[in-house]
Amino acid sequence: MTQATYSVLHARFQPLFAEIARGAVAREQQRELAFEAVAALRSAGFTALRVPRAHQGGEVSLPVLFRLLIDLAEADSNLPQIIRAHFGFVEGRLSSGDAASQDYWFAKVVAGQLWGAAMAERSDSSSNSVSLSAGDSGWLLDGEKYYCTGAIYADWVAAVAMHDKDFVSVVVAVDAPGVSREDDWDGFGQRLSGSGTTRFNKVAVPDAHVLRRFKPGELRAESYLSAFYQLFHLATLAGIARAVLSDATSFVQGRTRAFGVPGQSSPKDDPLVQRVIGRLSSLAYAAESLVLRVAEVLESVHQAELAGTASEADYVEADIRTFQAQQMVLEQVLEATTLLFEVGGASATSQARRLDRHWRNARTLASHNPAVYREQALGNYYLNGISPGAAWRALHGQDGAQQGSRDEASAV
Repeated sequence: MTQATYSVLHARFQPLFAEIARGAVAREQQRELAFEAVAALRSAGFTALRVPRAHQGGEVSLPVLFRLLIDLAEADSNLPQIIRAHFGFVEGRLSSGDAASQDYWFAKVVAGQLWGAAMAERSDSSSNSVSLSAGDSGWLLDGEKYYCTGAIYADWVAAVAMHDKDFVSVVVAVDAPGVSREDDWDGFGQRLSGSGTTRFNKVAVPDAHVLRRFKPGELRAESYLSAFYQLFHLATLAGIARAVLSDATSFVQGRTRAFGVPGQSSPKDDPLVQRVIGRLSSLAYAAESLVLRVAEVLESVHQAELAGTASEADYVEADIRTFQAQQMVLEQVLEATTLLFEVGGASATSQARRLDRHWRNARTLASHNPAVYREQALGNYYLNGISPGAAWRALHGQDGAQQGSRDEASAV
């Protein structure tokens, strides 16, 4: 059933992905934000794929979703990151089990509306300085967030603020008075992801847009949503590995000269070049296989939640398998994005091709949540039986001023 569903959806979206791919290099060269590509994904129903059929959505499984995300990332790796917070918001509503919240928000998702995130801050500490205070009719939001991925493209922004000593999850319309967004993301990779600044100046927030209140250290400990967010990055990386293989193959097939061979020659017949392409194919396959295996684990947890049988052990497995996959996928894709240049010499560095974007984008994605911390968490789990979630709660419960976010605040 999953394979059949994927095949149908792949055929449906592949022309759109191909069109997105055709403009990827030009967008990169000109730093042209991907508004048209994002609009096309909305119009095609891609952003409603996880919404249940009862709400007029696609209701696809997580393995199908992540296969399609790999396809999209192969076309342009900026796109999955742009819509990552959106899918996290949808997943959070699915996981909440709150029927009224689902009715209210899923109608907007199906209508093509898009979410960005405003969780992290750029400051000297990990404190949360954005505040929520009582207003004349509802609440007022004030402060500034950075790394607001996708917000520049979005209709709504999901944010975490402080009210007294509590963390509060809110949703804000980007066109509400007092909201401003700035495209000031200056990373050398994922340059079109819109991960810049969002500011709130006495922004009115109605009660219906306040989703959740929680104490420090209580942030949805039992959830697969942190793993979901991490797997989004890994799917994007797997798509980059596929793009590397495709670009390397096309580059070699079009060449008629090789290093050390006089006159015209056929590099595609060179055993050393063949070996590089073979290695790239293996790295891409391994990365994709790991992502899809973890997607199956997350789907099992999601189904257990729907059945009311999910346990702490299920959530721990989601974190552990995602962290384990992260260790391998990052290495595999970073190797592929460097090995790519072994097939063509100096001509492969031409800015007209922008093959460097693959390494820059992969390196930037790999830096979002450093793997060394995940590796330590795995060691702590296997040596001491302390799960990543328990370790996080212990750390963040010690200081009420700590930033209350664990991978986009577990999808608010």
